[in-house]
Amino acid sequence: MAINLQTPIDYLKGVGSSRADLLRKELGIHTYQDLMNLFPNRYIDRTQYYKINTLPHNNADVQVIGKIVSFSEVGQKRGKRLVAKFQDDTGTMELVWFRGHKWIRDSLKLNTPYVAFGKTNRFGSTFSMPHPDLEPLAEHEKNLRSAMQAVYPSTEKLSNRGISNRVMSKIIQQLFVDANGKFDETLPESLRKKLNLIGKSEALFNIHFPKSPELLTKAQFRLKFEELFYIQLQLIIKNLAHKSKIKGFPFEQIGEHFKTFFEEHLPFDLTNAQKRVLKEIRADLGSNAQMNRLLQGDVGSGKTIVALMSMLMALDNGFQACLMAPTEILSVQHYNGLLDLCKELKISIKILTGSTKTSERREILESLKNGELNIIIGTHALLEDKVEFHNLGLAIIDEQHRFGVAQRSKLWHKNSTPPHILVMTATPIPRTLAMSVYGDLDISIIDELPAGRKPIKTVHRYDKNRLNVFRFVKDEIAKGRQVYIVYPLIQESEKMDYKDLMDGYESIARDFPMPDYQISIVHGKMKPADKDYEMQRFIKGETQIMVATTVIEVGVNVPNASVMIIESAERFGLSQLHQLRGRVGRGAEQSYCILMTGHKLSNDSKTRLETMVKTSDGFEIAEVDLKLRGPGDLMGTQQSGVLNLKIADIVKDKDLLQHARYHAKKILNDDPKLASADNAVVLDTYRKLSKFKNIWNYIS
Repeated sequence: MAINLQTPIDYLKGVGSSRADLLRKELGIHTYQDLMNLFPNRYIDRTQYYKINTLPHNNADVQVIGKIVSFSEVGQKRGKRLVAKFQDDTGTMELVWFRGHKWIRDSLKLNTPYVAFGKTNRFGSTFSMPHPDLEPLAEHEKNLRSAMQAVYPSTEKLSNRGISNRVMSKIIQQLFVDANGKFDETLPESLRKKLNLIGKSEALFNIHFPKSPELLTKAQFRLKFEELFYIQLQLIIKNLAHKSKIKGFPFEQIGEHFKTFFEEHLPFDLTNAQKRVLKEIRADLGSNAQMNRLLQGDVGSGKTIVALMSMLMALDNGFQACLMAPTEILSVQHYNGLLDLCKELKISIKILTGSTKTSERREILESLKNGELNIIIGTHALLEDKVEFHNLGLAIIDEQHRFGVAQRSKLWHKNSTPPHILVMTATPIPRTLAMSVYGDLDISIIDELPAGRKPIKTVHRYDKNRLNVFRFVKDEIAKGRQVYIVYPLIQESEKMDYKDLMDGYESIARDFPMPDYQISIVHGKMKPADKDYEMQRFIKGETQIMVATTVIEVGVNVPNASVMIIESAERFGLSQLHQLRGRVGRGAEQSYCILMTGHKLSNDSKTRLETMVKTSDGFEIAEVDLKLRGPGDLMGTQQSGVLNLKIADIVKDKDLLQHARYHAKKILNDDPKLASADNAVVLDTYRKLSKFKNIWNYIS
């Protein structure tokens, strides 16, 4: 019988309670399973032994066989260091420890053969090895030998307390001994044959103790595939369960509101992408299951019209709809936009935010509860317990990554039957990430811009070109256009940012003097009312230049603004640059985005700027961003634990991810209940995964 991998790590021979505590705190290892899934960072060649007189002069990993002939303590600026003289038949080197002297002295014997392993430093003609990995030669010869030795993740605390890489390797070896080298298979035989995958036990052995580079490659492929396969399997099952269990309101008819708007009041022809997405939404709303759909579309791709037409479907079926946005500015913009689009329709729309006056709030809540109010737009204020709907049929959440999971589920529970959910984002999410993070949502993409929109011209200019840039800005203002000038905001140093912004404002005021030019300024330290006043002046065209920090990243719509200048552009992330660029190009005129930087740029900064100049495709930009930043950063802080993968890498293994999703889907299509004998291992593993979330606790 296989050992129970959920056994607490304390019970493994050679661990004990104090080591177990350290492993829990430092590496999150609670059970045998966690230890088995502590995969190595890299591998080093342990087949070669050096003589002391042939040690390489570079700081390389080496191993030497010799004896400790003496110890001494040497004073230094802070405390002492312990030095051991280590000899072989060709010479002497030093082994050095800066901490743990007593424990080290007590545990090592003089004149006994050891294998010393570590990086060497050279001082004059003497080599020294700080904090070496030492193992008695007799034991070294008995151990599981492999040409490539695994190097495990570690922390300073583990090294200080004597849990070296050798110790980690030893306790993992002990786990293999206890398990007899046998671990339960987790993939069906038919799939392993089809994809030529090695077995689970062989893969685990070769990931920790590779017999050859070829077997290591096979082990890595097998374990990466398995990890991604089960992530996708869980997401697809979640989606299917959602559709079969959670009944939604079937919106059976396309009625008066929708038809009238579509035939008489649509301000422009829908793009093919908008038509396709509306068809997908309509099919969801007409089925008996609750819609759970993610709508991705670049800045300005026309998501708002799709949202409104979806809400009109709800109204036509006798239901209310709501649209929740993360900021007041964005809520107000949605509200004004929808009011304008619906002015000819007989429907009531209201807005509810933190600054709605008490008397007005009371009226809104009353009309929402008794069903007189059709559509409500708002911020987090919509989640408050006091907000009750008569019959909420559709909830739309904009820029959903800004809302936590708990906040979203509050909306679900506003009705006995959960409303249909449409989640919208203007932050394009790379396909691989969307498949892993939102794999349980159906995904719609608006991937074309409305007709008549001109692509924004993007250029990179250095500080020395500033005079030319300002000359260009004056020409644009002379044509009646408006300009944004944005400064970075780095939370850690508000003082510095404020200074950058004020210095910039002063130099702009000198170059664009009153009364010929009017300038608005907006930053995070202003009172909301002052901020709003300045924004309104710019929106009404009373000021030609808006100097701001990134507060305008989301939700200011000024079709007359045609130039976006981003100062210190190298300090912005790619998605932020793309979002800021999307603030211009909303009218019929040619728009420009100018990225200003100093001359010293890191390689990543250069890649970001080149990408911005080369393309305006949000999905292409998101792919580059994913490569540069990794998945955790891309999803923002609420979702930073998003993919806590043990061995796969969502960027490097994206082809494997698609491969894994395809096979997970195929297995569930052929055998939805995983009832066949071949899929018994899949069902068993899936159940364990659901029960013990410590294996791949991957989704936030």
